[in-house]
Amino acid sequence: MSSAMDVRKVGSLEEGAAPADYEAMVAEDTEDVGPGQHLFGEPLEMYLLREPKLAVAFSGGCDSSLLLAAAKLAGCEAHAYLVKTAFQPSFELDDARAVAAALDVPLTVVEADVLAQADICANPADRCYRCKRFIFDAVRAAAAADGFTVVVDGTNASDDPERRPGFKALVEAGVVSPLRRAGMTKANVRHVLAGLEERFGLAPGTLMSAKPSFPCLAVYVPEGEPITEASLAAAAADRGL
Repeated sequence: MSSAMDVRKVGSLEEGAAPADYEAMVAEDTEDVGPGQHLFGEPLEMYLLREPKLAVAFSGGCDSSLLLAAAKLAGCEAHAYLVKTAFQPSFELDDARAVAAALDVPLTVVEADVLAQADICANPADRCYRCKRFIFDAVRAAAAADGFTVVVDGTNASDDPERRPGFKALVEAGVVSPLRRAGMTKANVRHVLAGLEERFGLAPGTLMSAKPSFPCLAVYVPEGEPITEASLAAAAADRGL
Protein backbone atom coordinates (compact mmCIF):
# COMPACT_ATOMS: atom_id res chain seq x y z
CA MET A 1 0.00 0.00 0.00
CA SER A 2 2.62 2.46 -1.04
CA SER A 3 2.40 5.28 -3.57
CA ALA A 4 4.82 6.60 -6.11
CA MET A 5 4.82 10.04 -4.54
CA ASP A 6 8.14 11.69 -3.81
CA VAL A 7 9.20 11.63 -0.17
CA ARG A 8 11.43 14.39 1.16
CA LYS A 9 12.79 15.27 4.57
CA VAL A 10 10.98 17.85 6.72
CA GLY A 11 14.16 19.88 7.02
CA SER A 12 14.41 20.29 3.24
CA LEU A 13 11.43 22.65 3.12
CA GLU A 14 12.23 26.31 2.68
CA GLU A 15 10.68 28.75 5.09
CA GLY A 16 7.36 29.97 3.78
CA ALA A 17 6.55 26.82 1.85
CA ALA A 18 2.87 26.01 1.48
CA PRO A 19 1.49 24.01 4.45
CA ALA A 20 0.34 21.27 2.07
CA ASP A 21 4.00 20.62 1.24
CA TYR A 22 4.49 19.28 4.74
CA GLU A 23 2.17 16.42 3.94
CA ALA A 24 4.86 14.94 1.67
CA MET A 25 7.66 15.31 4.23
CA VAL A 26 9.16 12.61 6.43
CA ALA A 27 9.84 13.70 10.02
CA GLU A 28 12.84 11.79 11.29
CA ASP A 29 12.83 9.76 14.49
CA THR A 30 14.27 11.24 17.65
CA GLU A 31 15.80 9.34 20.55
CA ASP A 32 12.46 9.52 22.35
CA VAL A 33 10.53 7.67 19.62
CA GLY A 34 9.60 4.16 20.67
CA PRO A 35 9.75 0.97 18.58
CA GLY A 36 6.03 1.21 17.88
CA GLN A 37 6.66 4.42 15.94
CA HIS A 38 10.09 3.82 14.35
CA LEU A 39 10.18 4.90 10.72
CA PHE A 40 10.32 2.18 8.07
CA GLY A 41 10.02 -0.58 10.65
CA GLU A 42 7.58 -2.71 8.65
CA PRO A 43 5.28 -2.45 5.61
CA LEU A 44 1.64 -1.93 6.49
CA GLU A 45 0.56 -5.14 4.74
CA MET A 46 3.01 -7.20 6.79
CA TYR A 47 1.87 -5.66 10.06
CA LEU A 48 -1.78 -6.41 9.31
CA LEU A 49 -0.92 -10.02 8.48
CA ARG A 50 0.94 -10.34 11.77
CA GLU A 51 -1.70 -8.62 13.92
CA PRO A 52 -5.13 -9.74 12.67
CA LYS A 53 -7.05 -8.35 15.67
CA LEU A 54 -6.77 -4.61 16.26
CA ALA A 55 -8.30 -1.85 18.36
CA VAL A 56 -7.97 1.40 16.42
CA ALA A 57 -7.76 4.67 18.33
CA PHE A 58 -10.08 6.54 15.99
CA SER A 59 -10.42 10.29 15.45
CA GLY A 60 -12.56 10.56 12.33
CA GLY A 61 -9.57 11.85 10.34
CA CYS A 62 -7.95 10.39 7.24
CA ASP A 63 -5.06 8.62 9.02
CA SER A 64 -7.10 6.43 11.33
CA SER A 65 -9.66 5.98 8.53
CA LEU A 66 -6.91 4.44 6.40
CA LEU A 67 -6.00 2.05 9.20
CA LEU A 68 -9.62 0.90 9.44
CA ALA A 69 -9.98 0.55 5.67
CA ALA A 70 -6.68 -1.32 5.31
CA ALA A 71 -7.55 -3.63 8.20
CA LYS A 72 -10.94 -4.33 6.62
CA LEU A 73 -9.30 -5.11 3.27
CA ALA A 74 -6.78 -7.41 4.97
CA GLY A 75 -9.54 -9.36 6.68
CA CYS A 76 -8.56 -8.26 10.20
CA GLU A 77 -10.95 -8.14 13.11
CA ALA A 78 -10.91 -4.40 13.74
CA HIS A 79 -12.84 -2.26 16.21
CA ALA A 80 -12.71 1.55 16.29
CA TYR A 81 -12.65 3.47 19.57
CA LEU A 82 -13.25 7.21 19.68
CA VAL A 83 -12.76 9.06 22.95
CA LYS A 84 -15.24 11.95 22.96
CA THR A 85 -14.17 14.97 25.00
CA ALA A 86 -15.02 18.65 25.19
CA PHE A 87 -11.83 19.37 23.25
CA GLN A 88 -13.29 18.07 19.98
CA PRO A 89 -15.67 19.86 17.64
CA SER A 90 -18.86 17.90 17.04
CA PHE A 91 -18.12 17.21 13.38
CA GLU A 92 -15.29 14.84 14.36
CA LEU A 93 -17.76 12.40 15.90
CA ASP A 94 -20.10 12.74 12.91
CA ASP A 95 -17.22 11.96 10.53
CA ALA A 96 -16.09 8.99 12.61
CA ARG A 97 -19.56 7.49 12.59
CA ALA A 98 -19.85 8.00 8.83
CA VAL A 99 -16.53 6.24 8.14
CA ALA A 100 -17.27 3.34 10.47
CA ALA A 101 -20.68 2.88 8.85
CA ALA A 102 -19.22 3.02 5.31
CA LEU A 103 -16.68 0.32 6.22
CA ASP A 104 -19.12 -1.68 8.35
CA VAL A 105 -16.65 -1.64 11.25
CA PRO A 106 -17.90 -1.40 14.85
CA LEU A 107 -17.32 1.92 16.58
CA THR A 108 -17.35 2.47 20.32
CA VAL A 109 -17.64 6.07 21.53
CA VAL A 110 -16.05 6.50 24.95
CA GLU A 111 -17.33 9.54 26.83
CA ALA A 112 -14.48 11.06 28.84
CA ASP A 113 -14.74 14.15 31.05
CA VAL A 114 -11.48 15.90 30.22
CA LEU A 115 -12.66 19.09 31.93
CA ALA A 116 -12.53 17.17 35.22
CA GLN A 117 -8.80 16.52 34.71
CA ALA A 118 -7.21 19.40 36.61
CA ASP A 119 -3.67 18.64 35.41
CA ILE A 120 -4.76 18.87 31.77
CA CYS A 121 -7.05 21.88 32.11
CA ALA A 122 -4.38 23.88 33.93
CA ASN A 123 -2.95 24.01 30.40
CA PRO A 124 0.75 23.48 31.20
CA ALA A 125 3.47 23.21 28.56
CA ASP A 126 3.04 19.42 28.44
CA ARG A 127 -0.75 19.53 28.18
CA CYS A 128 -0.74 17.62 24.89
CA TYR A 129 1.21 14.74 26.44
CA ARG A 130 -1.11 14.60 29.45
CA CYS A 131 -4.21 14.70 27.26
CA LYS A 132 -2.93 12.02 24.88
CA ARG A 133 -2.12 9.76 27.82
CA PHE A 134 -5.62 10.32 29.20
CA ILE A 135 -7.14 9.42 25.82
CA PHE A 136 -4.99 6.34 25.21
CA ASP A 137 -5.68 5.05 28.71
CA ALA A 138 -9.40 5.35 27.95
CA VAL A 139 -9.00 3.53 24.63
CA ARG A 140 -6.95 0.76 26.24
CA ALA A 141 -9.53 0.21 28.96
CA ALA A 142 -12.44 0.05 26.53
CA ALA A 143 -10.52 -2.20 24.12
CA ALA A 144 -9.44 -4.56 26.88
CA ALA A 145 -13.06 -4.93 27.98
CA ASP A 146 -13.83 -6.14 24.44
CA GLY A 147 -10.90 -8.57 24.36
CA PHE A 148 -8.45 -6.47 22.34
CA THR A 149 -4.84 -6.27 23.47
CA VAL A 150 -3.26 -4.49 20.49
CA VAL A 151 -4.03 -0.77 20.12
CA VAL A 152 -2.98 1.17 17.02
CA ASP A 153 -3.27 4.82 16.05
CA GLY A 154 -2.94 6.92 12.90
CA THR A 155 0.36 8.70 13.57
CA ASN A 156 2.10 8.99 10.20
CA ALA A 157 5.61 9.66 8.92
CA SER A 158 4.94 13.38 8.52
CA ASP A 159 4.14 13.79 12.23
CA ASP A 160 7.20 15.39 13.81
CA PRO A 161 8.30 13.97 17.19
CA GLU A 162 10.13 17.21 17.99
CA ARG A 163 6.86 19.15 17.81
CA ARG A 164 4.46 16.53 19.15
CA PRO A 165 4.84 15.65 22.83
CA GLY A 166 2.10 13.09 22.32
CA PHE A 167 4.77 10.69 21.01
CA LYS A 168 5.81 10.12 24.63
CA ALA A 169 2.26 9.07 25.48
CA LEU A 170 2.24 6.58 22.59
CA VAL A 171 5.36 4.91 23.94
CA GLU A 172 4.12 4.77 27.53
CA ALA A 173 0.71 3.41 26.51
CA GLY A 174 2.25 0.76 24.25
CA VAL A 175 0.36 2.03 21.19
CA VAL A 176 1.66 1.06 17.74
CA SER A 177 1.59 3.47 14.77
CA PRO A 178 1.61 1.22 11.68
CA LEU A 179 1.47 4.09 9.18
CA ARG A 180 4.60 5.71 10.55
CA ARG A 181 6.36 2.34 10.76
CA ALA A 182 5.49 1.85 7.10
CA GLY A 183 7.02 5.25 6.27
CA MET A 184 3.71 6.61 4.99
CA THR A 185 3.52 10.39 4.88
CA LYS A 186 0.26 12.32 5.11
CA ALA A 187 0.32 12.68 1.32
CA ASN A 188 0.79 8.91 0.95
CA VAL A 189 -2.15 8.35 3.29
CA ARG A 190 -4.46 10.58 1.24
CA HIS A 191 -3.34 8.97 -2.04
CA VAL A 192 -3.87 5.40 -0.82
CA LEU A 193 -7.14 6.22 0.95
CA ALA A 194 -8.57 7.79 -2.21
CA GLY A 195 -7.72 4.55 -4.02
CA LEU A 196 -9.47 2.51 -1.34
CA GLU A 197 -12.57 4.70 -1.60
CA GLU A 198 -12.70 3.74 -5.28
CA ARG A 199 -11.94 0.08 -4.56
CA PHE A 200 -14.77 -0.12 -2.02
CA GLY A 201 -17.14 1.59 -4.48
CA LEU A 202 -17.52 4.66 -2.26
CA ALA A 203 -17.93 8.27 -3.32
CA PRO A 204 -14.69 10.34 -3.27
CA GLY A 205 -14.07 11.70 0.22
CA THR A 206 -16.32 9.17 1.98
CA LEU A 207 -13.33 7.86 3.98
CA MET A 208 -12.04 11.40 4.61
CA SER A 209 -9.23 11.24 2.02
CA ALA A 210 -9.53 15.00 1.43
CA LYS A 211 -10.39 16.06 4.98
CA PRO A 212 -8.11 18.84 6.24
CA SER A 213 -6.14 18.24 9.42
CA PHE A 214 -7.78 19.91 12.40
CA PRO A 215 -6.23 20.30 15.86
CA CYS A 216 -8.30 20.04 19.00
CA LEU A 217 -9.91 23.19 20.38
CA ALA A 218 -7.56 23.27 23.37
CA VAL A 219 -4.71 24.23 21.02
CA TYR A 220 -6.33 27.65 20.65
CA VAL A 221 -6.33 28.40 24.38
CA PRO A 222 -3.03 30.16 25.25
CA GLU A 223 -0.62 28.07 27.30
CA GLY A 224 -1.08 28.67 31.02
CA GLU A 225 -4.61 29.97 30.60
CA PRO A 226 -7.11 27.56 32.19
CA ILE A 227 -9.13 25.49 29.75
CA THR A 228 -12.83 25.78 30.50
CA GLU A 229 -16.14 25.30 28.72
CA ALA A 230 -16.15 29.04 28.05
CA SER A 231 -12.64 29.17 26.59
CA LEU A 232 -13.35 26.17 24.36
CA ALA A 233 -16.66 27.69 23.21
CA ALA A 234 -14.85 30.91 22.35
CA ALA A 235 -12.21 29.01 20.38
CA ALA A 236 -14.93 27.19 18.45
CA ALA A 237 -16.87 30.38 17.77
CA ASP A 238 -13.76 32.17 16.50
CA ARG A 239 -13.40 29.41 13.91
CA GLY A 240 -17.04 29.27 12.95
CA LEU A 241 -17.65 25.88 14.52
